[in-house]
Amino acid sequence: MSFRTAAICTAIALVATACGGEGGSAGQPADGKIKVVASTNVWGSVLSAVGGDKVALTSIINDPSGDPHSYETTPADAVAVQDAKLALYNGGGYDTFFTKLSDQAPGVRKLVAFDISGKAGEGHTDAGEAEAEHGHSEVNEHVWYDFATVDKVADQVAAQLGELQPDAKAAFDSNAGAFKAKVAELRAKTEQAGAKQPGAKVIATEPVAHYLLETAKVEDATPPEFSEAIEEETDVPAGALDQVHQLVDGKQVKAVVNNAQTTTPVTDQVIAKAKNVGLPVVDVTETLPAGVTDYIAWMSKEVDALAGALGS
Repeated sequence: MSFRTAAICTAIALVATACGGEGGSAGQPADGKIKVVASTNVWGSVLSAVGGDKVALTSIINDPSGDPHSYETTPADAVAVQDAKLALYNGGGYDTFFTKLSDQAPGVRKLVAFDISGKAGEGHTDAGEAEAEHGHSEVNEHVWYDFATVDKVADQVAAQLGELQPDAKAAFDSNAGAFKAKVAELRAKTEQAGAKQPGAKVIATEPVAHYLLETAKVEDATPPEFSEAIEEETDVPAGALDQVHQLVDGKQVKAVVNNAQTTTPVTDQVIAKAKNVGLPVVDVTETLPAGVTDYIAWMSKEVDALAGALGS
């Protein structure tokens, strides 16, 4: 064993000892709850909705300022994954930090939302390793904005939890059903918002809410070069930026959909220009805002904001 490996193992052991006050066996606290872990609090909220009071949840990224693309894991994160019975993460190159953690925990059941979505088959799946590391591919990886995927994930969570705790299977299935009913209401509200404005267009500072716009049948008119530059954190080509400014200044779009968690001088400029001309700005996020633990409440607010912008 190398010195570095030994040091990491020692650190993990120390954290495990410090957390040992819960009692119970690995993955099973003394209160009988099933230990579950998620890469972000978005997927954690789905685990919580289905598991209810029968799960003990840890979301690795539970802070609005956390960035899954650049998150650096800690020994405590490794312990949380290794000690869990079920792990849920996004996949698709979005939260590769968690993929690495889960690879070090072969005994943990794993659910990958992007794989469950089936969207990998919609584009090229042979993207280079560097491309996958940053989540850039021809398929949008932000699948928590795809209601059909969220439904599928809820069903898979219920099935896995039911196997882990068979006497509570009916409760997990019931929770998943209730959660999916609320998701169906969100889907209907999103579709209705778009139906009232057929052919509506928006621009987006980043294609985070791609599937939400797709559900509303709203066209994302953002120049691809603009989106790519913002995602790659490179300079936006002058032509693409000028095109965005023209769309905003001329109010040729119904709104600007803004990833409020990723701002740059360029996106700040676009948002300021939109507000100056009276164009609605719809803020979306990649993780739950501070103080929010419920997927439905979070997504309802964003759907309402989009509906309001389209109806303005």
